[in-house]
Amino acid sequence: MGTIAERGLDGLTMAGLGRQVGMSSGHLLYYFRTKDELLLQALEWSEGRLGAERSALLSRPGTARERLDGYVDVYVPDGPRDPHWTLWLEVWNRSQNADDDARARQAAIEGAWHRDLVALLAEGVSRGEFRPVDPDRFATRMRALLDGFSVHVAVGIPGTGRAQVLGHVREFIEDELLPEGPARP
Repeated sequence: MGTIAERGLDGLTMAGLGRQVGMSSGHLLYYFRTKDELLLQALEWSEGRLGAERSALLSRPGTARERLDGYVDVYVPDGPRDPHWTLWLEVWNRSQNADDDARARQAAIEGAWHRDLVALLAEGVSRGEFRPVDPDRFATRMRALLDGFSVHVAVGIPGTGRAQVLGHVREFIEDELLPEGPARP
């Protein structure tokens, strides 16, 4: 994961990676078949770790808003070339030519994030912590906002550092989701 984040998939050779991990390129190809498969399995591994962190965060006591803030904190990259987000950028870049299996695996990863957010939003709505929004629709919009901002953080676009992004997302939540937020026009 670190090597992909450092060099990108185009800068990675199986021989070079093999040297770093003490394996031959043939051995790597035996397990992964292609660089695209290596990339997708690295993302699945990374998402497994992040999914466990997200599950622990979402199951802890507290308000839905507190857990939503935690969800956002886990979602947004730490900064430019964040290893996890670099994997996502590489996967998205290769998605146009991906086969059905790879697309299904990518959709499963994204689906887990979406389902967790929908459940959290539905809980907040049912408790009266959030406005009566359609949780699925709101989650779709919010994830698009998070994805867009996160790409900017991950590639290092000036003026869109992590702190600025978290501020924008907080404002979006306050304006669009919290009962005491300003009324929509």
